[in-house]
Amino acid sequence: MAGKVKIGLFGIGLDTYWSQFDGLLEKLKSFQLRIKDQLINSDAEVVDAGIVDNRDKAIAAAGLFRECGIDLILLNISTYALSHNVLPLVQRVNCPVVILNLQPTEAIDYKKFNSIGDRGKMTGEWLSYCQSCVAPELASVFKRAGIKYHMITGFLDEAYVWNEISEWIDACYVMKVLKNSRVGVMGHYYNGMLDVYSDITMLANVFGCHFELMEFGILKKLRENVSSGDISSKISKFRDWFNVSKECSADDLEQTAISSVALDRLAEKFRLGGLAYYYEGEGDEDYKKIITTLIPGMTLLTGRNIPVAGECEVKNVLAMKIMDTFNAGGSFSEFYGIDFNDDIILMGHDGPAHFKIADGKVGLVTLPVFHGKPGKGLSIQMKVADGPVTLLAVCQGSDGMIALLTAHGCSVEGPTLQIGNTNSRYKFPVSAREFIDSWSKAGPSHHCAIGTGHISSRINKLSELLNIGFERIC
Repeated sequence: MAGKVKIGLFGIGLDTYWSQFDGLLEKLKSFQLRIKDQLINSDAEVVDAGIVDNRDKAIAAAGLFRECGIDLILLNISTYALSHNVLPLVQRVNCPVVILNLQPTEAIDYKKFNSIGDRGKMTGEWLSYCQSCVAPELASVFKRAGIKYHMITGFLDEAYVWNEISEWIDACYVMKVLKNSRVGVMGHYYNGMLDVYSDITMLANVFGCHFELMEFGILKKLRENVSSGDISSKISKFRDWFNVSKECSADDLEQTAISSVALDRLAEKFRLGGLAYYYEGEGDEDYKKIITTLIPGMTLLTGRNIPVAGECEVKNVLAMKIMDTFNAGGSFSEFYGIDFNDDIILMGHDGPAHFKIADGKVGLVTLPVFHGKPGKGLSIQMKVADGPVTLLAVCQGSDGMIALLTAHGCSVEGPTLQIGNTNSRYKFPVSAREFIDSWSKAGPSHHCAIGTGHISSRINKLSELLNIGFERIC
């Protein structure tokens, strides 16, 4: 488990001020305490190094942060501070940095300020609003030192500020989950889908996850040890989670339940956080029986935060994992067609889906043929719930570099294809014609992950933390 995001919080100031302006340090500490309390309320773990106002404190704070294994630095500009007290801390910790350039309020109360009369006290009051004075200095030094940073400018109780901080924490959590994820790759690619073929070494380097290459024989062996009690329990779970069609035969349900139990044990055995698979089992009836009974069990895995992508689409299972960890679902999809009359795009896919984003209960139905694949059997049928959605694709360009591609749209009402797949209608801020052209030219594979809500801003922050490219189509 990734656990909570550990935040290293520290403020900065100039120690010369403390003897000059009574109460200034205490006031700045109170502001930082408000930040800390808000962070704790957001379910983050906070390591507070206090106000760093000299080099010795900077070195000590760096040691504290390293010892605690923090994931993210929040650098609170309390007032003007010298950059030479900041650089050694950030260099020694070497983790993402977000600069908080936050005033106490929207603006100084000029009338109250000017009525103080004592210019010394007035200066002390002004210095508690002097955050932006040092922002360019820190930015200049970080740029020259090759340190990547991010900045949030605003005031303490501003909703925008806390939404930004929340998004950075969310993105950091997703990065932690990815780095602690084990992704299974079972079988082989769908032969000929050149866009789907993946550079697993580069993906491991970027996302930090472990890839476990597995034989289908492991699943076959696990199926052989499923008991009748396991089967009955799993069929009961099917009826709880699926709207099981009357056309589903007892034999199909039994064989599918066996595979579902085996998949659960496979996920447990290898501690999987995701799975990409494909197999055909040509010439071997035992393997054909396995591959035609996987979809319901893999849908159950996807619904419990172990996303599964068919056609061995490794890049897309990572997109699904990202969406799932952002609590947005993340269902395997491709383009099915365009309705030029309604200016919408039909999207869906055979295989596993995600309960979280379904419009009602997911259907379990029979398919007389798995199109483009061998065999027949049980499949799921669902529509994504109406409302805002985000599309996400993990892309790899001609330079080999990984990037994230997103778009915002809406799942809308209307007729869909009842063919035993996920299938939904999507409308985008641009025309369907313009969307499909722009999305395709951005260079994804023909698959993507669809999740609920408009979360491109969070995904963009994740790309910043991972130091990879990002593009939003609309």
